[in-house]
Amino acid sequence: MNWQRYNPPSEAVEVLSQSPKVIVASTIAELADLACGGADNSAFEVAYDIPSQGRYVEAHVARVRNGISANYTEPYMRRRDPDCMVIADDYPTDKAKYQERYGKDFGPVRAESFAWLKTQELAIFGFTAGKLDMGMDALAIVPANAGFFALGLAMLQGILPYDELPDDFNPKAIVYTIPPFRHTHFNGKQVVVHNRKPDLYEMFSYNLYPGPSAKKGVYGMLLDMGEREGWVTAHTSTVQVVTPYDLTVTIMHEGASGGGKSEMLEQPHREPDGRLLLGENILTGERHHLEIPRTCELLPVTDDMALCHPSLKGSISKLVVTDAENAWFMRVNHIDRYGIDMQLEGLTANPKEPLLFLNIDAVPGGRALIWEHTEDAPGVPCPNPRVIIPRHLFPSIVNEPVNVDVRSFGVRTPPCTKEQPTYGIMGLFHILPPALAWLWRLVSPRGHNNPSIVGENKLTSEGVGSYWPFAVGQRVQQANLLLQQFTDFSRTRYILCPNQHVGAWRVGFTPQWVAREYLARRGGAKFKPGKLIPSRSSLLGYTLPQLHVEGRSIGRIFMHVEMQPEVGEEGYDKGEAILYDFFRECLPDFLGPDLDSMGRKIIECCLDNGTVNDYEAFIPMEY
Repeated sequence: MNWQRYNPPSEAVEVLSQSPKVIVASTIAELADLACGGADNSAFEVAYDIPSQGRYVEAHVARVRNGISANYTEPYMRRRDPDCMVIADDYPTDKAKYQERYGKDFGPVRAESFAWLKTQELAIFGFTAGKLDMGMDALAIVPANAGFFALGLAMLQGILPYDELPDDFNPKAIVYTIPPFRHTHFNGKQVVVHNRKPDLYEMFSYNLYPGPSAKKGVYGMLLDMGEREGWVTAHTSTVQVVTPYDLTVTIMHEGASGGGKSEMLEQPHREPDGRLLLGENILTGERHHLEIPRTCELLPVTDDMALCHPSLKGSISKLVVTDAENAWFMRVNHIDRYGIDMQLEGLTANPKEPLLFLNIDAVPGGRALIWEHTEDAPGVPCPNPRVIIPRHLFPSIVNEPVNVDVRSFGVRTPPCTKEQPTYGIMGLFHILPPALAWLWRLVSPRGHNNPSIVGENKLTSEGVGSYWPFAVGQRVQQANLLLQQFTDFSRTRYILCPNQHVGAWRVGFTPQWVAREYLARRGGAKFKPGKLIPSRSSLLGYTLPQLHVEGRSIGRIFMHVEMQPEVGEEGYDKGEAILYDFFRECLPDFLGPDLDSMGRKIIECCLDNGTVNDYEAFIPMEY
């Protein structure tokens, strides 16, 4: 197979021409063998000679019965560093620039990167970032001994078989992987350099964790493309929910990392007796349960990245989305024992084709089990175990674009009590006017105890649409694109769902599961006038006076946190003040001259303590 057929750019031609060996990968199976150092190997060390340090092992790779298992030697490499992105070009951006962070131009390091690649055996393959007609041709050039990284990239984005490569294949994006520079140039940190050129998007990945580059790095390419063309790739899962009465409602669930996107595609986790644990009081130990004899059928559509391309625009004033990925990068930290999610456990233990496991404790020749998490320290499991699963392996997967009925936003919330008030004042779910829902996406709280991110456990913002950490351009332009969605698609409704805690109650992801079951059964989130009441905090929109699911009543304390005796109105109001301070800290960043005039008025309304009615006046809700 001839790598010239991929039509690589001139610098890549020079690299490939001087490499001692180039492996053209055409299938996932070939990359799985490469990940283990050859078809006959069951174990492999991914290692590099680092000047002044000697041989450094980045990861241990094992061939297991259900795929490939890779484990990093360094706990830091098992989660995404939120500060890994830097921009090397001179195009408009609000992100950290290489020159500003490192005090020098990227050009010499770029040249050194190419020089190092020329000394290595390399693997090359082609893929499509996004989807045909809604993305771009792309190339990956990876050291052959980092085959597991190439495997992850190929699974997530797809791989173009050599024999099926289009004659007009013309890469507009390229991923270069140079792992040892993490140590020699970047003080051991995860760094991904984005370099936009007039006719080519270059991405240099200086680490081997797929999250910042193989997944979110390619996401950045799509966001840049959309910013130039006027569309968005949303950070969201999407599911079609089919009730026992054959009513179908499509829910799109957005949020920062850890916000419950993958969990929205899961059936509720049940107790051994079949009940759903609604919550456990952190002070009294009291437990409340909910009995739902039969839950809805779930037809998954997207897990993390959804194309909102203008070619998908429907005729019924609802947002239309389709999946931007070929496989799903699923976090399984919540599956800590057998029997939590039988469908996912069965799918990963006995897949129809090999999977890639990361941060899962497995041995060569054994079976990788998603509840066997690698330990960061003795007795401390890694909080970010992952498995990459091709989307076609999921039962009942939806491949066609779908109309979104309900657009949800998830927030990880800490416990809130009157003694220790926090922003954990959200009820099981709230209904938001579109303008207020837009504001929540501008601030996108990363939230409490995030398992996917390296960093402190405090309230921070992931920004516009919760995808700002992966965007390379300007936040105001992305805010305008989102606002256009909220004004154009008047029949899509908006809700807000906390997870982890509701006031003094530990709830996990039950709020979004309950909201899903309830809203699907009633045909969506469209309520008659008078059925909703303003929440005590205007930032939380509307609340239902009471909630019944399948004839079972849910206590009002789960909808109205101020009614919890452990919180009360005083604790609630202090928590609201924390939330307002967060909004006031984040929103001024968007008040640039290019912000849409309505967007400016909505932000000013929030900064002036606007009411729910004020928000609804901007973009009225259909009742």
